Amino acid sequence: MQLALGRAPGLTAQQLRHALASLPAGAALPALFRQCRSSLGALGLGDAACAALLAPDRARIATDRRWIERERIHLVDACSAQYPAQLLRTAAAPALLYVRGDAGHLAAPQLAMVGSRSPTLPGRRTAHAFAARLSAAGLTITSGLAVGIDGASHEGALDSAAPTIAVVGSGLDAIFPRQHRPLAERIAAQGALVSQFPPGVPPLRANFPRRNRIISGLALATLVVEATSHSGSLITARMALQQHRRVFAIPGSIANPLARGCHALIRSGAILVESADQILQELKFRKTKQCVNGTVDDCAAAAESALLLDKDYKILLDALGFEPASVNDLVRRTGFPSQSVTSMLLFLELDDVVGLHPGGRYLRL
Repeated sequence: MQLALGRAPGLTAQQLRHALASLPAGAALPALFRQCRSSLGALGLGDAACAALLAPDRARIATDRRWIERERIHLVDACSAQYPAQLLRTAAAPALLYVRGDAGHLAAPQLAMVGSRSPTLPGRRTAHAFAARLSAAGLTITSGLAVGIDGASHEGALDSAAPTIAVVGSGLDAIFPRQHRPLAERIAAQGALVSQFPPGVPPLRANFPRRNRIISGLALATLVVEATSHSGSLITARMALQQHRRVFAIPGSIANPLARGCHALIRSGAILVESADQILQELKFRKTKQCVNGTVDDCAAAAESALLLDKDYKILLDALGFEPASVNDLVRRTGFPSQSVTSMLLFLELDDVVGLHPGGRYLRL
């Protein structure tokens, strides 16, 4: 019966729960399939959903059943105790979720992290660091498995030995993008892959706004790391606001196009954050975990003091600032010889203080 829900177009969690609540006391899901069209219509179900429930495609459902048994997929319908309460409070929540991994993670307090598919190196590093620290504090990071900020956020959580949730815009048998299939395997083993789409549904463009609604709906709040003015991440942020959830945005340089979306969100009321601790404070979320050798703050302090710079290195970093710069730029700004600048940049790169940007320019990390 659950599999038929997944093949009922447009059926929402609210419609399903209302329909079952309208039936005689004690009626279970099978009773819904014994109703006539007029009865289902009167319960608020659309024509396509009514048709799918009255005449389910049994051959397709049998194929779906073999797939979920083979792939160990969990089905979580809107009447199940495992259905996430946060998502259930939102409009148009799907009647059925397909979950690969541990469906229990859906009940965890979550933070959605989204951003550009083509981030800067500092943006990627920021997403990874925020995800690692927030995971260490006990929040589960939820994102969309896309390349860029999504992937860095998932990896930050996984690298801190924490679960993470990836919501996809296709059936779980068609993981997209292809290069993230190994990452999806890690997520399934350590967290959960989630979709509202049955097997066989490809990653169509129209699916992703619906995926974004689930990402924001699962979470207590949404964090946008980098985004252009027309980024799809802003759709997720707007949905979070419509769902009465908080939106956080990390600011950036006014010269960086990938900061403009975040700046627009901040102007519209999103909360500007510069550290993971600010998010925890805004959510009134107490840190519940520790990193290997101490608290999250202790680890951050240790990382910041790991590199003791002499005067020349400090001058070079000040000259670099937080915008990409070439060796020639730095020679001109510091007055140091080109060979010295190149050598110092190499040491700073090895210590993860700077990174090489496309075009032979360097970025402060």
